Amino acid sequence: MKKYLSFSILFIFLISGSLTSQAQTSSPAEKLGWKVASQAYTFRLFTLEETLDKLNDLGVKYVELYGGQTIGAGIEGVTDFKMSPEKRNQLKDLLASKGITPVAFGVTSGSNEEEWNQLFEFAQDLGIEVITSEPNFGDLDMIESLCKKYNIKVAIHNHPIPTRYWHPKIALSLLEGRSELIGICADIGHWVRSGLDPVESLKEVEDRLICFHFKDLNKFGVRDAHDVPWGIGMSNISGVMHEMKRQGFKGHLSIEYEHNWENNVPDIRESLEYFNRVAEYLSQ
Repeated sequence: MKKYLSFSILFIFLISGSLTSQAQTSSPAEKLGWKVASQAYTFRLFTLEETLDKLNDLGVKYVELYGGQTIGAGIEGVTDFKMSPEKRNQLKDLLASKGITPVAFGVTSGSNEEEWNQLFEFAQDLGIEVITSEPNFGDLDMIESLCKKYNIKVAIHNHPIPTRYWHPKIALSLLEGRSELIGICADIGHWVRSGLDPVESLKEVEDRLICFHFKDLNKFGVRDAHDVPWGIGMSNISGVMHEMKRQGFKGHLSIEYEHNWENNVPDIRESLEYFNRVAEYLSQ
């Protein structure tokens, strides 16, 4: 009898674990091939340890790290692609202990070839798939070579006009004929600040799109516009998501909420609720 009960309990445990695993991998976004991450800069007023706790509270399991965030958890210093192997191991242990996977690092660049190599080695060591960057035009040949060497992608990010890559045509012209490992990180909020329609801009970069910085802004064409919960602003989040599905986009999008810095979790939670409703519709 005891043996039968033990077998029954084990069977129930295994079935329960299987169902839990399926539930964890079958969210509407994941059905569409989208990984919802957060740019750690969203929580720049807090340590990385606190950031990871906030992401767990939000149910977000992926992070885009950036250089210069205080790490916390008894680990001295800040996130930095030049950190020692020992410090990298501490960082990896912290991420693993919180159940958060790093998918990107940026926005950053090396100032010379040695630093670019350090950046790629850092990304490789942490299992990071994408480096977001606004590199010097003259560095693209070297970067393309490093992408091939390490099999890591570089996604060119856009800040608002008049910065180097503000318009998608600028990056596209420089990427013509280059490896598919170099592409676009579409910051849809900065497109809106620059007076660009995010859906039309996405259509322009369709063949080069790697990832996103996701924002919804309260004003269109205004540089000092600020973030609002997704779906109520000028970024046409639903239209962007429909275009993502049309393109068959597969990859990560990073939440980058740069408003209400001291307490932006409620706004992000509202954003994710809207995102999940649209994703549910699109995944049917």
